[in-house]
Amino acid sequence: MLKDIPENKVENIALAVVPELSPEGDKVWNVYLINLKDETIEGVLVTSKGYGFKNGEKVKTSTLRHFLDVVPPHEFAKVEPIVENVFGLNNEYWVSFYVNKVMFDKKYLFLPETINEEYFTHIPVIEKKGVMIK
Repeated sequence: MLKDIPENKVENIALAVVPELSPEGDKVWNVYLINLKDETIEGVLVTSKGYGFKNGEKVKTSTLRHFLDVVPPHEFAKVEPIVENVFGLNNEYWVSFYVNKVMFDKKYLFLPETINEEYFTHIPVIEKKGVMIK
């Protein structure tokens, strides 16, 4: 039964979108997973997609999957670059991982137009400015 499935609440895992400079000196945006836990997360799978409306038409991006394997405590891992063209869409990230052989998962959603400097905050561990969801 549904009541028999344990609810494993995800805590101290964050996703951040951070503007950076490429080796060529161009501005790029990268998505990072940040492990703020005191323990390693393993078998990390991140699925990303964008959806919403652009110019009055329904738009949906491809679904991408990234396997990060292991993220040690108080470390971060780059998930993917993200292009500014999709900032007007819902950008959804579904994160699944294991801690001590127990599976956890959580959906993180960057709403349209929230990836901008107006919402910047200090990103712990990465030590840069960006938009973060915990």
